[in-house]
Amino acid sequence: MTDAALPQKRYATAADYLNLMKPRIMMLVVFTGFAGLVAASGMTGITMHPAMAAIATLAVALGSGAAGAINMWYDSDIDAVMTRTSTRPIPSGAVPREEALALGLIMSGVSVMLMWLASNWLAAGLLAFSIFYYGVIYTMWLKRATPQNIVIGGGAGAFPPVIGWAAVTGNMPLDAWILFAIIFFWTPPHFWALSLLAHKEYAKVSVPMLPVTHGARVTRQQILIYTLVLVPVSLLPLATGLGGWIYGAAALGLGATFLAYAIRLIRSDAGDAASTGAGMKLARNTFVFSILYLFALFGAVLVEHAAGLHFPLTGT
Repeated sequence: MTDAALPQKRYATAADYLNLMKPRIMMLVVFTGFAGLVAASGMTGITMHPAMAAIATLAVALGSGAAGAINMWYDSDIDAVMTRTSTRPIPSGAVPREEALALGLIMSGVSVMLMWLASNWLAAGLLAFSIFYYGVIYTMWLKRATPQNIVIGGGAGAFPPVIGWAAVTGNMPLDAWILFAIIFFWTPPHFWALSLLAHKEYAKVSVPMLPVTHGARVTRQQILIYTLVLVPVSLLPLATGLGGWIYGAAALGLGATFLAYAIRLIRSDAGDAASTGAGMKLARNTFVFSILYLFALFGAVLVEHAAGLHFPLTGT
């Protein structure tokens, strides 16, 4: 798609540039990254200066925004065709494609430099790799190449707690990778619930999301399978001492609810050609709950380690 095919240029607002950075995704990235940073301090006793911690958190936010801008630059052709994305800054004519790319590249460099200055080279390198992973590996390669795009590409969104941990300690222990694994296995059921709602849109632009290539029934089955994996993975922090009683109660309650949604979903007709309103509403509710699930789970980690309420089951 060429720039000439885009709608007539209109003046961009601050909201347009903010939307270019995918703020809803940014919020989740920053929250999980900050939870990793706080958990690292709680587990090791190593603390960052508050100013340096704030700069490191800002770097994660800028890195997430940079990846979002690069994603919107590359996907502007299909965004213009899909109804739910046609009002984004580039398809709407507010922000030129080259400007979005420039913003993404500049913010990438600034975010990595800030992380390096505030913490260490490992955290900065992980941040740079996560931007590359989302902006290039997922956006430019996986998204349009395979129905496993979300599974493999989910690694990009799983790095923030590892980055936060590395910013504090300069290393990446098992606990950091457990937090990574939780987000990694959470991503497929989260996004596939959304894809059941938007599968016609993806089919229209030939993006091989799972409902498009394998059908809604297989997608619902995969949501259940990944949720069944996610629930025990979410309990691993109890075994290592990363999670305490508060986290354990949250993980069990949230996991049981998520699993109940997945079981109801597999019995529904969500995403089918003749899907009822009830089935699609269930898919939407599953998607919304999945977001609340991750916020609440990492919120429990944050509360335990920030408020002195970390009482591990392992006795460590």
